[in-house]
Amino acid sequence: MTLPKIKHLRAYTVRGGGGDYHDQPAGHWIDTAVATPMSRWPEYRATRASFGLNILGTLVIEVEAEDGTTGIGITTGGDIGAWIAEVHLSRFVEGAAPDTIEDIWDKMYNGTLFYGRRGIVLNVLSGVDLALWDLLGRIKGQPVWQLLGGKVRDELRFYATGPRPDIAHDLGFVGGKLPLTHAPVEGAGGLAANIARIRDARAATGRDFWLMYDCWMSLTLPYACDLARGCAEHGLKWIEEALPPDDYWGYRDLRKALAGTTWVTTGEHEATRWGFRHLVEMGCADVLQPDVGWCGGLTELVRIADMAEAAGIKVIPHGSSVYSYHFVATRKGSDFTEFLMMAPKADQIVPMYGPLFRNEPLPRDGRLAVPDDPGFGVELNRDLPFLRPHKH
Repeated sequence: MTLPKIKHLRAYTVRGGGGDYHDQPAGHWIDTAVATPMSRWPEYRATRASFGLNILGTLVIEVEAEDGTTGIGITTGGDIGAWIAEVHLSRFVEGAAPDTIEDIWDKMYNGTLFYGRRGIVLNVLSGVDLALWDLLGRIKGQPVWQLLGGKVRDELRFYATGPRPDIAHDLGFVGGKLPLTHAPVEGAGGLAANIARIRDARAATGRDFWLMYDCWMSLTLPYACDLARGCAEHGLKWIEEALPPDDYWGYRDLRKALAGTTWVTTGEHEATRWGFRHLVEMGCADVLQPDVGWCGGLTELVRIADMAEAAGIKVIPHGSSVYSYHFVATRKGSDFTEFLMMAPKADQIVPMYGPLFRNEPLPRDGRLAVPDDPGFGVELNRDLPFLRPHKH
């Protein structure tokens, strides 16, 4: 079968919660008091928007083949990312065959080494990569999990991230991951309040429900140890992203300190197999949590997972809805995954990408049948105000 070549790469931006959970209206739980690396400054403690978490906005990458078939990838990048995609990365995509994704990935990565390697460049590369997988699946009439070699399970099971684990429990999720509220700068009182929150959540959910803490890079090693040990009697399953992502030595020491009691997890803000190699070889984590929209896309997520699983480390992707579901369906070690409770009060199940897609699949009773539509199986809501700031 001769596949049509890729004709166009287009990059759009959209704001106002359209696919970017960083960009939410005032009062949304994601932008209320959550411990962050900026919590040490009082003026940036109350909300994450105060220090600019929402400045970039959603980046939508669309690749179109000569026959009109299109693939869609979503990431965070805004106007800056759109410029990188249209002005630079398009040269490696347009004119290529859609089944040469690894070759395109290598060209994009090596072609941006002089200013990339991580951060927004990898976000954009990831978005292009996801669009390419979506395109290839649509052209071949196959779901992405089939392109990856086939699924190992017919149903996905989820834990829920949000401030209401009691509601997540009642909705059928296997666990609830809470955002940490109080940062180290708030002292012993804040630490006690953090521990009490897990205690109260345990009382509300029972012993079999998982409870986890998402610390969002906000802690020191001593504080992380004190927090995990204080929560251990209440059955804290893991402590997530406790330290800055580049502190591999701190993660190594944290995992040693908590061995046998609480898992240490991280990787949401790590990128590429080289970044994750530090985490694997230094023994930094019990679970790795790459974000497929930031780590290098699906192509790189597979490489990361192969390396991690060979070392006996679980890979449970960070959020990302359908873009991670197809990966999880193909990995025996990824036996559960994350669902972000995007309702403002985390009290109901709504699409993680908001209105961005017309048909985003949603779990029911904490479970979801593995999607089998071609590509990633979601259709863009073209009624949204997409902007194309850097048409080439």
